[in-house]
Amino acid sequence: MWAEAGHMALIMAAWVAVLQAVLPLWGSLSARRAGWQALARPLAQLQLALIVLSFVALWHAFYVHDFSVVYVANHSNTLLPTAYRLSAIWAGHEGSLVLWVLMLALWSVAVATFSKRLPQALVAQVLGVMGAVSVGFLAFILTLSNPFERQFPAPSEGRDLTPLLQDPGLVIHPPMLYMGYVGLSVAFAFALAALLSGRLDAAWARWARPWTVAAWGFLTLGIALGSWWAYYELGWGGWWFWDPVENASLMPWLVATALIHSLMVTDKRGQFKAWTVLLAIGAFSLSLLGTFLVRSGVLTSVHAFATDPSRGIFILMFLLVVVGVSLALFAWRAPQWANASQPVAGSRESFLLLNSVLLVVAMAAVLLGTLYPLIIDALNLGKLSVGPPYFDRVFVPLMVPLLLAMVPGTVVPWHVARWAAVRSVLVPGAMALLLASAWATWGGAPMAQGSTTTAGGWLTVMGGTLGGWIALSGAWQIVQRLRLPGLPGLAWWGMHVAHLGVAVLVLGITGVKSFEVERDVRLGLGDSVTVAGARYQLISVDNHLGPNYLALRAQMDVFEGEHQVDTLQPEKRRYVSSAMPMTEAAIDRNLWRDRYVSLGEPLNGEPPQWSFRVYHKPFVSWIWLGAVFMVLGGGLAAVDRRYRQAPSLERAPVPAGLAKGALS
Repeated sequence: MWAEAGHMALIMAAWVAVLQAVLPLWGSLSARRAGWQALARPLAQLQLALIVLSFVALWHAFYVHDFSVVYVANHSNTLLPTAYRLSAIWAGHEGSLVLWVLMLALWSVAVATFSKRLPQALVAQVLGVMGAVSVGFLAFILTLSNPFERQFPAPSEGRDLTPLLQDPGLVIHPPMLYMGYVGLSVAFAFALAALLSGRLDAAWARWARPWTVAAWGFLTLGIALGSWWAYYELGWGGWWFWDPVENASLMPWLVATALIHSLMVTDKRGQFKAWTVLLAIGAFSLSLLGTFLVRSGVLTSVHAFATDPSRGIFILMFLLVVVGVSLALFAWRAPQWANASQPVAGSRESFLLLNSVLLVVAMAAVLLGTLYPLIIDALNLGKLSVGPPYFDRVFVPLMVPLLLAMVPGTVVPWHVARWAAVRSVLVPGAMALLLASAWATWGGAPMAQGSTTTAGGWLTVMGGTLGGWIALSGAWQIVQRLRLPGLPGLAWWGMHVAHLGVAVLVLGITGVKSFEVERDVRLGLGDSVTVAGARYQLISVDNHLGPNYLALRAQMDVFEGEHQVDTLQPEKRRYVSSAMPMTEAAIDRNLWRDRYVSLGEPLNGEPPQWSFRVYHKPFVSWIWLGAVFMVLGGGLAAVDRRYRQAPSLERAPVPAGLAKGALS
């Protein structure tokens, strides 16, 4: 009964989404139907209520082990702990789409609730566009991906949840990532509202900024949680693999970062209007592309838990419709924004433009590396893979000028070229980079991990120099600003906190890439190995019974000199239902380094021995600490009340085709 109620709620939500997509938009474009604009908010709220009902019904099916529901039988069993019955909802294709439309409905209601000071026509257009997006995904669920499909007779036991997903990090990571993915639909909806109405001014940019920043913050958090999960769960000791699914989340993040800065220029100077709209369209389109890559199965990924090539075609077609309609509207409107003033070289907006262009170029490099194998395969030219060497050689060098331009982008004034201000921040950074490069070239710098050339040392010193320069410049700006009367707004603080996060992230990546130590060893009971000054001694290897798995657990004591400082217990698990082996690393963390041990397979011979992988990872925690600062900075900027006080500017003229009564 619960399953039928959930399915019916999805059907009703789809019809409500159709009304939300049609009536408010029609009302905003027709004077005779202007009253329909007021329907946008209640329709968004009704759609959310229906989707929540459907989500609860699906969770109930997991909670009571209703294996007559095919989706539940495929992703759960009676031994699955209760907490993971919730995360099992988004473990597969159908449930992840329900999570997607739930997040979309939440964003729609958030816009309806917190945009009461915005013009009614703009809110109607934004919610109408979001309703149209919801129609597409709800139609997909109901026609090709029904999570409530029944089977009779029901099996007595389910297949179990993929062991990789039976982790607390995976309870949080997908919802946060989806909040970021779907949140970019708000920026997309604002862009299409501007294209429909012809209004694209400072007020529009100020209204769109907090929603874009909030979505960017969720996406940052989702990516960071995914990286952290991969680090401790996969047992490889890595935090970023340039995996296609990782790239699928990085690409919209890069464009969303460019969009945030472009919106700032449109808000402050009224420039980059067409560029800003293109970035908003691109960010959401890349989110849809990421969904296609993850769910279609066209690319191989360690993260691909639920793929279906046939249903991936629907997402691809939906992406083509979104891009096609958006670009058609853009081609119609773009000429009226062609006469906007150009940025002055050396002004703040020129540096922000440089950064946004570099971010888009970096995205294009990632997109090429991700899709190139697929294109080659589709043309029957063979099979190949593009791995970390490509991304390290193409993506990383683009980050150097990007980081170098960050500081002047926050210091120099708007509109005018104050070359003295530019020199005051660029000269110290350039001198530091030259000295660091010379040091690296002459062989004085430590090598990056795995490097055998001076390029490794160059990247090590370059990363440390740029990260330190950004952090120190930000601190100097804060000190200088606090000497002035009054306190800056939350957006100003958010900018500096987020930039501090970038600096900490860069320093963390540089530290772990340059100084990590890895040892693959075979140990018997009582044997020890020394890594980075710490001695790891194997004390015992015992069997352990978990709630739904059997584990081989090692106890390894860690000594500094003669003093025991820690005990690590890595495991090798085998889940009862799937018989799938899993490695659970043991990690001793602090701010300056991680000690990381993973247990491998038992080795032949007497006395018994086991393989272990032992890492010493300096500064690796700074990677996620930097992400925390970035998310915090985004949160501060998103809640700045100045975003709710838009300047009063004249509305752009509306073409005759959308004039009064055109759609009546």
